Amino acid sequence: MMRCIDRSLKNIHRFALKLIVAILPLSIPELATADGENLTPQSDLNAESVSTSFGASTAEIVRKSLDSHVTTMFESMSKEAKQGYRYLTERPYLPPDFNETVLKQISETELKRPWPSSSNDQLNRLWEAFGISHRPETMGAPLQYVVTPQGDYVMNCFACHGGNSFGAIFPGAPNTTYALASLTESVRRIKLQEKIPLTHMDVGSIVVPLGANIGTTNAVNFGVALMNHRDKDLNVVTRIPPSMLHHDLDAPPWWHYAKKQHLYADGFAEKGHRGLMQFMLVRQNGPEKFREWEEAFRDVEQFISSIKPPKFPFPIDQALAAQGNILFDKHCASCHGTYGPKASYPEVNVAIDDIGTDRLRWEALTPKNRQGYGDSWFAHYGSDDTIRQPAGYTAPPLDGIWASAPYLHNGSVPTLKHLLKIEERPAVWRRTTQDFNLAGIGFVVEELEQVPSGLTPVEERWYFNTRIRGKSAMGHDYPDELSNQEKLEVLEFLKSL
Repeated sequence: MMRCIDRSLKNIHRFALKLIVAILPLSIPELATADGENLTPQSDLNAESVSTSFGASTAEIVRKSLDSHVTTMFESMSKEAKQGYRYLTERPYLPPDFNETVLKQISETELKRPWPSSSNDQLNRLWEAFGISHRPETMGAPLQYVVTPQGDYVMNCFACHGGNSFGAIFPGAPNTTYALASLTESVRRIKLQEKIPLTHMDVGSIVVPLGANIGTTNAVNFGVALMNHRDKDLNVVTRIPPSMLHHDLDAPPWWHYAKKQHLYADGFAEKGHRGLMQFMLVRQNGPEKFREWEEAFRDVEQFISSIKPPKFPFPIDQALAAQGNILFDKHCASCHGTYGPKASYPEVNVAIDDIGTDRLRWEALTPKNRQGYGDSWFAHYGSDDTIRQPAGYTAPPLDGIWASAPYLHNGSVPTLKHLLKIEERPAVWRRTTQDFNLAGIGFVVEELEQVPSGLTPVEERWYFNTRIRGKSAMGHDYPDELSNQEKLEVLEFLKSL
């Protein structure tokens, strides 16, 4: 009898999803959050991905909803914010990394990823393989690189903070398919073959690892290495190379920026437009450049502050979510804040032994590193609030959490289901599609006990191995206080944020 009911519910759900797709582009967020709506059967934390169960319609709903959200978000931005976006996408602030001629010489046999390309064009296939996407307002230019009139590609902030988000191009969302290490290795090989001069990224990556996984980078150590060779006025100085603890970091979504007062996983730096410029500290950029570009980055900060969290594009069980809200306020809000008409965000820094997540990112910055930044031009020579020794990691806001997988600061947890059910977090996982996992909320992944043997470095970077130093998925075990039913209720509430 129960199996018949389950089949009937699935048929009803299939029909509902098809109907939603058919009526798009009506307001998906309104459909998802309307009071009194209870169109979705109770979620099952152990269910397989609904992307698999219901086919492409789930992916199509997510893509159309995110596309619509980005369009609306840009339309509502101030002229200063729009100008800030243009500064990032049209002005080169770094030396070129490569040109299209070099890019097209990369052999497509190297580009092994878990899902096939959606394009028949060679350049588009190369872009997709390395996590480069088109700008949403034009199909002719990449989002993550400024292309100069000479055809050179110059990296910008969207390399990590914008890209293909479940099929939609979202400037300000984490770029979860960016393959920086694989791209740099391929570019360097072509340059050496063709006797083309190497650039800062080609050379620097030999000393500073770029990242062990797709979508994560060693970005904090980029800052450590760059700041080591500057004085407080940003003049280039000669010093011995700094000691560094290399690790991978997941880029946070920019829609959290407006709520925060401090930045980074440990929350050590007061936010501000100058701090956003730190990663432009290549030798070619002297202190005069930063002062010249400062006004532009006031507009860049306006743009980042204008990024809005996307609404969950499926019906939410309002009764279940209401119970989850009560549990969340009791167990989670003291760190992650409250939501709704009287929302608040406390920006709590949680002691490292309390939160229990991987310590390497916290240990990678020393009090000396943080103080050097705090005394510099970036932090207004000590006027900004720089925390030399944070107790641990700062609990982020959770707005739009459904769309910001993977989870934890190192990106080690692929779904919210895994975040809530600690014992089910996979030791090794790999994305198998860009579709959205509606049952688990996050990535569609295969789970393994070990990374397969015989892989090329490009292939291996798709496998997230939580046993590697700095990539542990342990910690944040607070959900252990909840029963399975209570976890279901909290998960339903998280969809509404």
